[in-house]
Amino acid sequence: MTREGTLDWLRRYESRNVTWLPQDEGWPIVWERARGMRVRDAAGKSYLDFTAAFGVAGAGHAPPEVVRAGQLQMETLLHAMGDVHPHAGKARLARQLSRLTFERWECGEGKTVFCNSGFEAVEAAMKSACQLTGRDRIVVFRDAYHGLGYGALVATDRDHFRGRFGAQVGNFAHPIDFPERREEFAESAEALGAALATGQFGGVLTEPIQGRGGMKVPPLGFLALLREQCDRYGAALILDEIYTGFGRTGNWFACDHEAVVPDFLCVGKALTGGFPLSACVGKQQAMDAAWPPSEGEAIHTSTFLGHPVGCAMALAQLELLERDRLPERSASQGDYFRRLLHKTFAPARERVRVRGRGLMIGVECRDPSGGPETRRVGSLVRSLLSEGYIVLPDGEFGNVIGLTPPLVVTREEIEAFTAVLGRLYFEGGDQ
Repeated sequence: MTREGTLDWLRRYESRNVTWLPQDEGWPIVWERARGMRVRDAAGKSYLDFTAAFGVAGAGHAPPEVVRAGQLQMETLLHAMGDVHPHAGKARLARQLSRLTFERWECGEGKTVFCNSGFEAVEAAMKSACQLTGRDRIVVFRDAYHGLGYGALVATDRDHFRGRFGAQVGNFAHPIDFPERREEFAESAEALGAALATGQFGGVLTEPIQGRGGMKVPPLGFLALLREQCDRYGAALILDEIYTGFGRTGNWFACDHEAVVPDFLCVGKALTGGFPLSACVGKQQAMDAAWPPSEGEAIHTSTFLGHPVGCAMALAQLELLERDRLPERSASQGDYFRRLLHKTFAPARERVRVRGRGLMIGVECRDPSGGPETRRVGSLVRSLLSEGYIVLPDGEFGNVIGLTPPLVVTREEIEAFTAVLGRLYFEGGDQ
C-alpha cells in the first residue's frame, strides 16, 4: 500500500483527532519496517530513529531474540484467561520484575499487577496507594504526563488533554511545582510537606524525570525528599518509570541514581520492546496490605491481563538488556551525546539549553527574549525528518527537541545526528 493510499484511508476512516495529516509531502512518513536504529518507510527511504518510537525500542527495533520469543509464543498459546486460568509466562515475568526491583534493592520481594498501557499501570498504582492508606487524594506535579485514561488524566497536567473533560474527570490530585533548579527545591519541599501534613493524601506520584514535560531533570535529592516526606506522613511513594525505566537514564531505573525505593513502581514502554504490556510493581508488604486475596473475582483486572505474547517478549527483552549491559551503555553514550550537544550549541548557550540523564535528553530552544521557540523547533523536527532523522518536540510549548534513541545507538550515529542538528539550527538564524 502506498503512502498516499494509507494516508487517504486514515483521513476517511480514522478519527480526525488522532493522526496529524498536514497537507504537505513530508509529514507523516508511513512506517513499513524497522530494525535496530533504522526505520524504512513505504517509499523505501531509510531513517535513524532518535525517539525509539516513544521510548519503546530500548534494545532497538525488533531484536531477533524478542521477535523469536513472540513468534514462538503465538504458535503455542496466543491468549490465556488473565485473572482466572493463568499461564506460566505471567508467573515467570512477575518473578523477574521482583528480582530486578525490590529484590535488587534488598527490600524483600515485589508483587505485580499486570496492565496493558502505561496509564493503566499508573491507575493501578493510585488505586493501590488508596487501598493501602485509606486516603483518597494524591499529590502530583505540574507539567507531569501520566497518560490519558480518566484516572491518570487527573494527574496529567496539560490543559490540552484535560480541558475538554473537566466535568468528567475526578478532583483527587493536588499539583505542586516540579523543581528543575536547586533554588526551587525548598519551595517544592515546603508545598509537599504542607499538603501531606493535612492527612488527606495517600500517595505522592511523580516521574523521576519529566519526559513529555520537556525532559526536565530535578536536582539530586528530590526523590530522597519525597521518600522522607512519604515516610513521615504515612503516604505511599509512586514512581512513574514508564519512560525512564529499563536503562533509559543510565541505570535500570531512574530512582537508582538516588538509591530511593518507591512503594509502587510503574513500568511499560521498553518492557517488551513493542507489545502493549505494562505493570505496577509494589513492595510485597504494601501490595498485600492494599489488596485482599482474590475470592474468584478480582477487584482490578482486564481481559488481556498478563498477555502470553507480551510476557514472552518481555522476558526476552529483559534478558537482552541485562546480557548486553544496555543500562551501562546508556550512561556512557548519553554522557557523550550531551557533551557533544553542549559543544555544538556553545555559540548559542543563551538560547539553547541541553539537559538530561543517560539517553533521555532534551534540547530546549528559546528566543532572544527568553520565550519558547515553538515554531523553530517544529521546523527543525520536520527538517531533520527530511534529512533522515526521526525526532519529536516535547514540553508544554513544544520547544524542546526530545532525544531518546534506542540504547544501541552508536557514537558515529550520535556524531552524524548532532552535526546535522547544529547545521540546521545555525542555518536557520533568528526566527
